[in-house]
Amino acid sequence: MTKNRLRVAVATPLPEHLCTYIEDRLPQVELVRDQSLLPPQRWAADFGGDPSYRRTPAEQAAFEALVDSADVLYGIPDVDSRALARTVRANPSLRWVQVMAAGGGSQVRDAGLTRDELDRVTFTTGAGVHAGPLSEFALFGLLAGAKQLPRLADHKARREWSGRWAMGQIREQTVLVVGLGSIGREVARKASLLGARVLGVNLTTDPVEGVERVYAPDQIEQVAAEADAIVNTLPGTDATYHLISEKVFAQVRPGTTFVSVGRGTVVDESALTAALQDGRVGFAALDVFEVEPLPSESPLWTLPNVVVSPHTAANNATEELLLAELFCENVERLLAGAPLRNVVDTVAFF
Repeated sequence: MTKNRLRVAVATPLPEHLCTYIEDRLPQVELVRDQSLLPPQRWAADFGGDPSYRRTPAEQAAFEALVDSADVLYGIPDVDSRALARTVRANPSLRWVQVMAAGGGSQVRDAGLTRDELDRVTFTTGAGVHAGPLSEFALFGLLAGAKQLPRLADHKARREWSGRWAMGQIREQTVLVVGLGSIGREVARKASLLGARVLGVNLTTDPVEGVERVYAPDQIEQVAAEADAIVNTLPGTDATYHLISEKVFAQVRPGTTFVSVGRGTVVDESALTAALQDGRVGFAALDVFEVEPLPSESPLWTLPNVVVSPHTAANNATEELLLAELFCENVERLLAGAPLRNVVDTVAFF
């Protein structure tokens, strides 16, 4: 800290009015930034910025000098794990990095930091900020599956006025929420309000509001057989890799709805594709994928019973403000000696 003020470097695109918001709320903070060294945003909360942006060697040196002078980073530099590793090693005064993503633990893992480095620097994520919009996307997927959106779209494309049929009702369904962090809990709450029977899979099996029963991850195959719909909200870690596997899809009821808003690596995408092709999964609403952008050759692009969303379901007009508010709260906690919210577990990286 310099002169009893916490020096915070803005390492990711942040509109100037939100920089001013942080400064006005936290006079104890020296917020340093150079907007000319940050890539222009293409949309709200575009923390990576325009990928065509390039700094000159002199600009890169200036940017690195700025982040290397800080006690705290607002964002991972250039949202690049390699840049994070360089900064941690170049700046022995760095004590905390605020990561923008809810599942930012994977970005910290990918930096390849040593145990000493991970113990020296605290990392916090944006968990909780995205629960509202992602739970709404999950509800969209659940409703689209229940109401047979692909069938409706097909009839419309062929201008076919079909006979009537009974659509599904969420209140008659069992919804399995895989992962009961802030996003999963909000999905469970909203689904239960619609009358669904909600089951959960989580690392801890403590009771959760709106969830009838919580199962351990090693029970996922068993409980998948009870579900009419499955929602993935898990982060991407070594422990969650392909947790929703070929064995899980082998257990599902024909026509099951599948929604994914966590991380794409949780799902064995080949197994999901096969289940969509043979009808075990009747409809899927996917916002995340194993490889992003989704490769053009992926069969998910052409399957009629899939909605492909380009990892945009969390984005909303208030996201940047909510993240700034979360950051300010954590600064206040830090200065008061209180525990920070959303600290990354640097063993499991969630």
